[in-house]
Amino acid sequence: MALDGMLRGMGLESVKKHLEAGHSCVRVVTLEEGDVLTEVVGQVMELGLTPWLWSSVHGVRRTGGTSGEVIAKTENPAAALTWAMQRWREPMALITLDMADRLEDPLVLRALRELIETFRVQARALSSQRVPGEEKQIGPRLVMIDHKDEVPAAIGAVSVRCAPELPDDEALMGILKSTARRMHGSGHLRQAGLTAGGQRRAVEIMRGLTARQAEQLLVEACMDGSLEENDLSKLFAGKRRLLEDSGVLEFVDSPASMDEIGGLSRLKAWLRKREAGFDPKVRESAGLMPPRGLLLLGVQGAGKSLASKAIATGWKRPLMKLDPSALFDRYIGESERRLREALRQAEAMSPVVLWIDEIEKGFASAASASVDGGLSRRMFGTLLTWMQEHRAPVFTVATANDIAALPPELLRKGRFDEIFFVDLPGEEARRAILEIHLRKRRQDVKTFDLAALIGASAGFSGAEIEQAVMSALYEAASSQGGAGEGVQIDTRMVLDEIARTKPLSVTMRESVEQLRAWAAERCVMAD
Repeated sequence: MALDGMLRGMGLESVKKHLEAGHSCVRVVTLEEGDVLTEVVGQVMELGLTPWLWSSVHGVRRTGGTSGEVIAKTENPAAALTWAMQRWREPMALITLDMADRLEDPLVLRALRELIETFRVQARALSSQRVPGEEKQIGPRLVMIDHKDEVPAAIGAVSVRCAPELPDDEALMGILKSTARRMHGSGHLRQAGLTAGGQRRAVEIMRGLTARQAEQLLVEACMDGSLEENDLSKLFAGKRRLLEDSGVLEFVDSPASMDEIGGLSRLKAWLRKREAGFDPKVRESAGLMPPRGLLLLGVQGAGKSLASKAIATGWKRPLMKLDPSALFDRYIGESERRLREALRQAEAMSPVVLWIDEIEKGFASAASASVDGGLSRRMFGTLLTWMQEHRAPVFTVATANDIAALPPELLRKGRFDEIFFVDLPGEEARRAILEIHLRKRRQDVKTFDLAALIGASAGFSGAEIEQAVMSALYEAASSQGGAGEGVQIDTRMVLDEIARTKPLSVTMRESVEQLRAWAAERCVMAD
């Protein structure tokens, strides 16, 4: 299956439908310009329209089956739009590339508005003159292909927007097979031993990518001459690199086992009960909806981030982190586009756990009078609407330290399945945390007086307990002449580090107590 052919069924068929229905201007927002252009040109020709292509580099030129004719002196967008306006009687379609970038010029904006209106009037005239039984005549049309989603309100109001959807599992399987055949034919792929299960796993890894990105990763994976089960890690690493380059969604490694996480007993029990909600058979038989999400409040350093990882670990789901600060951009409309794209990508990659860390910092202005022109409130509204209405198995985990900074809408029922409070660890949780970190640093837990360490670390967060163990190791490595594998610490060294530490529960006692009092009647304790 050709890559451009896979664009059918990904949302682009709506371009033809909108044009056929009489819309004089259709906007396509995409980063896959070449493949989208090929598909749009084909759809325009299927409607009996002559496709003309404009770019600021080449001006207006005829494209499609009889391409070649170039219209001189039309590199300027206003000149190109004026030329198209003069051909309003012809069955033609003007396809523009990155016209949205030029609409800050009042002359270009004026010319575009007049062209859209001229095409609209002609379309109506042809529709009213149609004789029943005769072949339908299509008037002139405008298709704008842009890399960004912001246009002036005057254009947004008279156009219809389309965006190619990310390829589904069937399309990704087609990309996998066609790319493997092509690489084999070129001699780059000598051994292809993916089982049916391996192929399904490869498709799962590629979810959330565009068709071009998926093909690119497969080509890279095949360059060593093989595509087998053990090559799937290359796909995963490549996907991780692509997403990290985007700066919005980030893969996060989660612990291999829940045993690596101390405490959080109630949260773990809740996760075990809700896991069945992801099983389609269980949902159908019981009429259940998939779990939607959790809000984790708590003392700073008490383990909210670790709890987020625990969810991904417990359900064996990929963990994607959404950094709210990475969403904001200096260009108008770009921040909202980034948020929509991140949420759309999370849905395409489902089932997945989406972690929004310190959500109150990313949308702080939404809780009060906005100082950013309403941007934070608009973005927060987009996020809340998505959380309420999305149907894909994306489980959202939001963490927060400052309850006062949270907009009250976030706490409304229906946004999250539950609100958990992650408090400072109790005695049993501190014991588990100490054992985990001592074992991780190759220490013999049996040689430590855990009772003494548990008592001395009362009021410490999990992060502070870990830091005490680490500080003792640094001290031992320094005194023992190196940080080799033989570095050993004892109870006294850890106790000394604990004694030197002023935990957050002491330095910010009032804030911690206030947060605990608020959570006592409103949240479920995570442990």
